[in-house]
Amino acid sequence: MNVEIIGMIGAEKGTSSKNQVSVIGTGVSKDHIVRFAKAHEDSGFDKVLVGYRSSAADGFIVAMHAAAHTKSLGFLIAHRPGFVSPTLLARKAATFDQLTEGRIALHIISGGSEVEQQKDGDFLSKEDRYRRSGEFMHIIKRIWSEDSPFDFSGEFYKFNQAFSDVDCYQQPRIPVYFGGSSEVALNIGAKECDVYATFGEPLIDVSKKIDDFKKRVKDAGRDPNEVRFSVSTRPIVADTETEAWERAYDTLAAVQGKNAPFNDRTMSIGSKRLVYFAKQGDIQDERLYMPIAAATGGTGNSTALVGTADQVSDSLLNYYKIGGTTILIRGFNPIEDAIYWGKELIPLLREKVKKYHKENVVSAIA
Repeated sequence: MNVEIIGMIGAEKGTSSKNQVSVIGTGVSKDHIVRFAKAHEDSGFDKVLVGYRSSAADGFIVAMHAAAHTKSLGFLIAHRPGFVSPTLLARKAATFDQLTEGRIALHIISGGSEVEQQKDGDFLSKEDRYRRSGEFMHIIKRIWSEDSPFDFSGEFYKFNQAFSDVDCYQQPRIPVYFGGSSEVALNIGAKECDVYATFGEPLIDVSKKIDDFKKRVKDAGRDPNEVRFSVSTRPIVADTETEAWERAYDTLAAVQGKNAPFNDRTMSIGSKRLVYFAKQGDIQDERLYMPIAAATGGTGNSTALVGTADQVSDSLLNYYKIGGTTILIRGFNPIEDAIYWGKELIPLLREKVKKYHKENVVSAIA
């Protein structure tokens, strides 16, 4: 199985060109979007995540603009259920899929912050939001799969004779990614998603999480082999290991300087896990650097793999070996890092994955 490598783009460059925790941006620059997307395509990424924030540019429009100026790059578009009907979103995504000939995937996010949700008028509890996400994923998959109109009446959505005249270009349908570390999130994801996404935690903990999720998938009546796993981390790569660690320490100092103390009562389970692991030690698995995650309160993807391209590709390969066949990476210098990674890190990782499979085949034959 090939490794899938995903980056991330935003609609406008942040206020500081260095040490950005978020790459979404605060406005819209059509030239920035194109440059950002092309940097990833030229560097050999398979897809880029287009994030979601309650005050940010619309991800579908950003992705469509980027798609019009690239040839093969895919787009993993983040979407929060609750603001667009699943029947409409299914047709919207299928239209994108047809126009780009299969260059879309959806990442369903339930929203970990009440403050963020309420900006768009969503006052459901976190557990309710996850149940709504499960119902949402179930519906869009049916819309993409049904040959005739159907009725639906659930806890959050109800409609009659729903149908889409637009089929998915991808077969059997557009893939659905999903993440969440709470019990309700894990059970809903196991029932509905195609790819389960988790943060770059220590290897042993990611392995346990993957094994646990596979069991939940089986308990939900699905084949665990149908689900793939994505691991997200933020490499800090340089020509020498010393230089890479210097960059890591500089990044931490910058992040500490612009992040206010966090309130752990408002943190998601995933964020709390990252902060917990950070308390176990600054460096784990040889080069998994945890203090940036601690400084941001585990905000999103915030653990870093530090070293040379050869060293970091080895660490990413270790995630692949335990089942993380999708690797989502984004830099603290987003465009510059994406370009730099295309020179060595990504080619090395792909080559090591091929070698790993070749050795396994030879071992199996022997």
